[in-house]
Amino acid sequence: MTLIHAILQVALSAAPWLLLGLTIAGLIKALLPEQLLQRWVGGRGVASVTRAAIIGAPLPLCSCGAIPTALALHRGGAARGPTTAFLIGTPGIGVDSLAISYALLGPFMAAARALTAVITAIATGLLVGTTASAAPAAPAATPAGSGCCASGGCAGSGSQPEGPEPLARRLSGGLRYAFSDILDDISRWLLVGLVVAGALIALVPAEQLAAFGSGLPAMLLMAVIGIPMYLCATAATPIAAGLLLAGVSPGTVLVFLVAAPVTSLATLGVLRRELGGHALIAYLAGILTSVLLLGLGTDVLANVWQLNIPDQVEGVQELLPEWLEAAALVVLLVLAIKPLRQRLGVLLPQRA
Repeated sequence: MTLIHAILQVALSAAPWLLLGLTIAGLIKALLPEQLLQRWVGGRGVASVTRAAIIGAPLPLCSCGAIPTALALHRGGAARGPTTAFLIGTPGIGVDSLAISYALLGPFMAAARALTAVITAIATGLLVGTTASAAPAAPAATPAGSGCCASGGCAGSGSQPEGPEPLARRLSGGLRYAFSDILDDISRWLLVGLVVAGALIALVPAEQLAAFGSGLPAMLLMAVIGIPMYLCATAATPIAAGLLLAGVSPGTVLVFLVAAPVTSLATLGVLRRELGGHALIAYLAGILTSVLLLGLGTDVLANVWQLNIPDQVEGVQELLPEWLEAAALVVLLVLAIKPLRQRLGVLLPQRA
């Protein structure tokens, strides 16, 4: 019962913010044309890499969902530096995961997560941009069986409609995308994250994790575990909340929060095929170095400012009234279960 209660508390705290984040994600999808995105991230150098990282950060794409969009940008003329920055910045933090980060982790960790994702994307993009250009590769597909985009609804994988669409139709399509495709992609991993977070809070003594919860060895372990995983930014957040409440340092948790979502085995395979082995090495080196340095810096700031991060987590979790949290959780559960969602055809019409 203690475990079930802990899982339910984390789920209730996350639900309203995830609902808000998905709504904003749908609006971004509806109102940001892909052609405009290609124009913004074109060119070479620090400015284009920075633009690609900042523009990609709020977009509602998972690690594997960012692959087709990043490849389209690269083959449309974007250099390998901006392409890499977009490929890292996009899954590293999105509007949905930023909202749930504020709800579960507190304002300090939410801000640190956003800055770390963007800085990591810029630094790695600049590093990959120094590698020698390879000959254009054949179109790369997401490796089968990688566990990515299980719902088949990753953004950028479908054909773009020809001609301008009415605003109402774009908004409807964007919201349908957020509350069907994105929710399908993250729901399974989000459930796993909630269970892990509840288990950490309820079953693992805080002093046991706190003893190994800081310093470079712990951060390196988190990075090595996180880099090959496929775990979306939203699903990683409740696990991070459990780690923080169990006594793990904020810098160590931050390494996990950034390293796990920004890449996956599918991303590594496609990147090597598209940009070559040297680019892949630079990609991994840039991510690993950036998250470790920024994780160490986060712990230093938390100590200098004398922040009690677990208190921030618990305080933010009590921000909203219980009835609103319960209502948001019910809505998310209904939308996450496909048969129930399909019965709401007026609200979320299915694709033909």
